[in-house]
Amino acid sequence: MHFSIPDTQELYAELTGTTYTGYNIYINGSYHCCLRYKQLHALHEQLRRRCADLNIQLPATFPPKRLLPLTNGQLESRRASLEHYLQLCGQDAVISKIEQFQSYLLNAQQETSLVEGVLGHDFSGSDLKRVSAVLEVWLSNDLTIQVNCHIGDNASSVLRTVCECVQLPTQFMQHFCLYLVRREDSDIIQNKLVLLRRLMDFESPYLSRLWAQEKSPMCHVMMRKSYWNPIYDLGLLHDPIALKLLSAQISMDIDNEWIITPPDVMQKLISFQEHGLQKEYIQMARQLPLYGCLQFSACIVDYPEPRTTALISIGNKELSMRTAKAGKIYETKFRVTRMRCWRVTAMHNTSTIDSSISNSGNDNTNNYAKSPTNLQLAFEYLMSKQTLRWITITSAQAMLMSVCLQSMVDELLNCKDTIDGLNARTADNSQTQLLSYVSRNGRVSHSPPSILTSSASTPSLSTELMSSSTATTATTTSSSSSSSSPTAPVKFLTQPTRTKCNPKISNSSSYSAVFFRNIAEESVHNEAFEGIGDDDL
Repeated sequence: MHFSIPDTQELYAELTGTTYTGYNIYINGSYHCCLRYKQLHALHEQLRRRCADLNIQLPATFPPKRLLPLTNGQLESRRASLEHYLQLCGQDAVISKIEQFQSYLLNAQQETSLVEGVLGHDFSGSDLKRVSAVLEVWLSNDLTIQVNCHIGDNASSVLRTVCECVQLPTQFMQHFCLYLVRREDSDIIQNKLVLLRRLMDFESPYLSRLWAQEKSPMCHVMMRKSYWNPIYDLGLLHDPIALKLLSAQISMDIDNEWIITPPDVMQKLISFQEHGLQKEYIQMARQLPLYGCLQFSACIVDYPEPRTTALISIGNKELSMRTAKAGKIYETKFRVTRMRCWRVTAMHNTSTIDSSISNSGNDNTNNYAKSPTNLQLAFEYLMSKQTLRWITITSAQAMLMSVCLQSMVDELLNCKDTIDGLNARTADNSQTQLLSYVSRNGRVSHSPPSILTSSASTPSLSTELMSSSTATTATTTSSSSSSSSPTAPVKFLTQPTRTKCNPKISNSSSYSAVFFRNIAEESVHNEAFEGIGDDDL
C-alpha cells in the first residue's frame, strides 16, 4: 500500500462554525479520502492497542497533538509526519492487513464519498454498509453479470458475491480477485482493456468505480485470476465453472494481444473453441509467450536509451520490456530475482488542474483530478556479477507495476501462509472487539468484525499447490517482508506548484512522496534477489 498526502484542504464545521484542516489521502496513486487530524489519531490509537495485543510494535511515531493553532510551517510538518506514518504502516506486511486498519480506511472512503457528493444528496447521512446497490462486474470481453451488493462492501465481500452468482466453489475464490479497468479504443483494437489498479479490502469496489468514473466514464470492475505461477491453473481445470472463467480470461487476453499468438496456433485455438474443447484450449495457450502476464500501456523507459517507448508486461517471474528500433521489435526480460530493489515516485502537481474542473465547485472531482501527474517506477537490476544499474519506467500505471512486483515476490517467497496464518489468528482474537470509526464531527460508530478474514488483495493459495510450486527458487527462505523495518526512510521532492487547496500554506512548493521501505537503499528491498555470476546472465 503506497500512501501520500500531497496537500490539504480547509473544511467548515457547521455544528461549531469553525474551520479545520482536512488531509487528502491517496492510496496506490488514487484519491481515497479526506481525514482530519483527530480521525487519524483515533486510527493510531486502535492500531496501538491491536499491536499491543499481537506483541508487535508500530513502525512509526504518530505526530503529537498541539494545543495552539498551527502555523504554516507546523501545518506542513504535520502533513509530512502523517504521510510518513501512513506510509510505514501501509508498507508493513502485518499491520497493513490488520482488520482495524482496513476497516477504518473503508469507513473513511464511505464518509468522504457522502460528504463530497459522489453518490448525490439522496444518501446523505446513510449507512452505506446497509444501502443495497447493483454492481456490474465483467468476466470477459463480452460477459458481464449484475451483482446485488451493498455500497459499503469491500473487495472480498463483493468477490464472494460474484463467486456465488457464477456458482464458483468457495475453495476457488482465493484464486481470483477484482480489478478496476478502463475500456478505450486504439488504432488496432476496439474496446482495448487498460488495467487501472487491483481492488483491495480497504476500499469499496462500488465507490472506487464511481470515483474513477469522474475521470473516465468507461471504468468497470473486472474479475481476473489473482496468481502468477501458471502451475496453479491445474487446480482450476477440474471444476467446470473455474474452467470457463479461466478460458474466458485467456480468450480476452488474446483478443487484447496480451498473449502473442502465431497465426497457425490461433487457428487451432479457434478450432478448440468452436468444438468446446476448453481444456485443450487452455493447455495450448499456456505454451504461448507472455501467457499469464499483465500487459501495460505504452510508457517511457531509459533502457537501452533514454526516452525510449516500450510495452511492459509482468509475469512468469520477470518484467518484459518490448522496444522498437529500425523497424524491428526487441524484447528484454528482467528477472524479478535479479532486481535488488525498486522504488515508486509520485509527483502531484495541483497547478495543472483544468480550469473548467476547478471552477465547477465539485470538490470530489477536483480531488480525483489531482491524482499523480507523473509516476515513475525505478528498479536496480543486476546486469552482471559486479554491475548494478537503475532502470526507470515512466508510466501512469507505475503504482500497479510496483504492486505486481511485490505480489510476485511474495509468491516466490511462499510467505503468504505465514501472513494469512497471522491474519486468521488476529481475526479469531478480535471477534470480541468492535471496530470503531470517528467521523469528522466527532461521532463514534461501532461495527462488528467482518466475517471475511482474508484479504482479496493478497489471496493465499492452497498448501498443496504451494508445496508443488516451482517458483520458490529464491536463495532466501525468509518469509518476512522487508517492509516491517521500523525506521524506513521517506524522501520528499519539491516542485513549484500553486497551493490552491490550502490557503494556510503560503510557500510556493507542494511536496510529493517517494515511497521507500528499506533503510540502506531507500527503496523496496527484494527478498527474492539472487546473487548470481556472469555465467548465469
